[in-house]
Amino acid sequence: MAAKRGVSEASVKGRRVLVRVDFNVPQSPDGSVADDRRIVEALPTLKHLEAAGAKTVLLSHLGRPDGRRDPKFSLRPVVHRLSALLGQPVPLADDIVGIHAIEGVTRLANGGFLMLENLRFHPGEETNDPAFAAQLSRLGDLFVEEAFGAVHRAHASTVGVPKRLPSYAGFLVQKEIRALSPLVQGAEKPYVALLGGAKVSDKLPLLASFLGRVDTLLIGGALAFPFLAADGAHLGATKVEPDLGPVVQEFREAAAAAGTALRFPTDLVYEPAGGDVATSTGTDLPDGARAFDIGPATRAAFLSALAGSKTVFWNGPLGLAEDPRFSAGTREVLAGLSGIPGFHVSAGGDSARVAENLGVTGAFQFISTGGGAALEFVQGAELPGLAVLPDA
Repeated sequence: MAAKRGVSEASVKGRRVLVRVDFNVPQSPDGSVADDRRIVEALPTLKHLEAAGAKTVLLSHLGRPDGRRDPKFSLRPVVHRLSALLGQPVPLADDIVGIHAIEGVTRLANGGFLMLENLRFHPGEETNDPAFAAQLSRLGDLFVEEAFGAVHRAHASTVGVPKRLPSYAGFLVQKEIRALSPLVQGAEKPYVALLGGAKVSDKLPLLASFLGRVDTLLIGGALAFPFLAADGAHLGATKVEPDLGPVVQEFREAAAAAGTALRFPTDLVYEPAGGDVATSTGTDLPDGARAFDIGPATRAAFLSALAGSKTVFWNGPLGLAEDPRFSAGTREVLAGLSGIPGFHVSAGGDSARVAENLGVTGAFQFISTGGGAALEFVQGAELPGLAVLPDA
């Protein structure tokens, strides 16, 4: 993808700058921010605007309040954390385009910040309502896109506003584009994709997008089960997505035609019907057993396939990684990857959280802040929130 015009090119002193951030962060049971990575990643852009004397108005969503005001989805805990990170208080407007927002923007001093309340409290956000987008636009003089995790959505704040104001990419969005673009075109080979997670039906577009682009696809987790079942494996009581035989066969044929090698588990860690944990010597399991991780032979085979790679993309755990009994497959493969030279990228869903929890973030040169946006980008899809920004 072409580079986008960056915020460093904008003249912002004394101007109202609307910044779309992705502060849709996990929260603890007490409502506090449990993981501030997305906030921290946006700080370079925010500090640049502060130093340049902008009047910065922050726009974000949190959760799925479905167009209604819901206190449990308020951005108040987010502004508490952001204020601490910025070293200055960040007020929260109680509304989005109403009198409190207007008054808050009017009071902004150069170098100051204001956060508007959750964009998704307004039904016009997710429908990209032109009237709502126009109201938002009137609060600013220019727009900065810094919510990479939301650029695959054609919402009012990601598409409607940048169509109405001079628009720029923030430093994080620029970094994401630079890191992910080689995965779509021009990656150094050998190029290996390591994919886990759950449903084949959900991830089939991602799997298919790699055919002909990567040299090898390593497939683990529940994602592998329909392939193993199609090969005749007896997986006991393991939950296997049904009716995928024809899809699996078609995918195998497409991979062969594209010259992409496919690798699947050859042994499994499973829970027998009576509990405890066991490891199979193949892919046949006892009746009542449920598979939850790749076995040691598979881990060794996957690491062997990764050993000579120059580019690696990882998405999705190779087992039930949140359970310590079934986390070894993901942890050992990624820990081994950390010792292999090359450019390694993690993106999509909860992959960053899994890597953090397992202590293997060092395996990657880049960990995307995007979930669905990163996966759609890697598939080569046009993302509306990026398409609307001017090229550099």
